Amino acid sequence: MTDIDPSRVVVVTAGLRAPSSTRLLADELADAVVEEFASAGRSAEVRIVEVREHAHAIADALLTGFAAGALAEDQRALAEADAVVVVTPTFSGSYSGLFKSFFDVLELGALDQTPVLLAATGGTERHSLMLEHALRPLFTYLKAVPVPTAIYAATADFGGPGTASLSARVRRGAAELARAVSGSTSRPTRSAVAADSLAFTPFEELLPR
Repeated sequence: MTDIDPSRVVVVTAGLRAPSSTRLLADELADAVVEEFASAGRSAEVRIVEVREHAHAIADALLTGFAAGALAEDQRALAEADAVVVVTPTFSGSYSGLFKSFFDVLELGALDQTPVLLAATGGTERHSLMLEHALRPLFTYLKAVPVPTAIYAATADFGGPGTASLSARVRRGAAELARAVSGSTSRPTRSAVAADSLAFTPFEELLPR
């Protein structure tokens, strides 16, 4: 038996082409998350955010300081999500610039305490450590809660000898995300986040500490 209100899951995919291996991995993760939520007695409502579709709006938001239109709608969906999945292509050993810019224009505190499943794609597995030295620190800085398992998919993992291993990692990461949502406490309201970010402690009070 599933819950009445489905958990809101937002999948952010930053592939630059259509189709792309990044979107392929995002879809596989989305399906696995829905299955794992169902196994835990919960239903999940998935929203896919294609970052490439917001490329021009992201540039405008960087220049003007605020998002509009479809970009603003997807940002609101992120802020209201119970769980987030992010998938970026690997460029120069890190996440793509477009992927980073999407989160650069996200409202302060939007991902506070949100469970996040991290994933990336690349031509070779040699860049897999970018999950830990680039992607995880970014979402820790954003005050999200990345689950332990992060998924990196090289070209050989799609239809090659690494397919079974990739599927196992996808299932493990999806299961961790489902457990994180089931065990999470309620997220702070946006007003509370804003108030906390504006809290000020005089320097002289910090010195005794």
